[in-house]
Amino acid sequence: MVISNEELLKRVRKVFSRRKNISEKRMFGGHCFFANGNMIGGVTGDGELIIRVGPDVYEDALGHQHSRKMDFTGRPMRGFVVVEEAGFESDADLKFWLNRGHDYAKSLPPKPTAK
Repeated sequence: MVISNEELLKRVRKVFSRRKNISEKRMFGGHCFFANGNMIGGVTGDGELIIRVGPDVYEDALGHQHSRKMDFTGRPMRGFVVVEEAGFESDADLKFWLNRGHDYAKSLPPKPTAK
């Protein structure tokens, strides 16, 4: 099943709809989500997930089937993974990845808000 990035955005927004201090911004040719100003991850224009897992669980995250290094510029961004559609087909799998990104973002100090 191939889903569009709009369908995936709806699913991600639904997961985050009951959480506080979540914001969304267009970035990387898609949409990124933030907790207290810290990036959780996002949805690419190709309908894949970007998840900021952080450096401590980065290697573990890469060990999951359907995940790979985030490498948009030829230089991988350590702490970020891309998850292919097959890795989040079920709602449980999508929540698993979004929770990983959300947990890491919440572990960071809140970013100051722009005035």
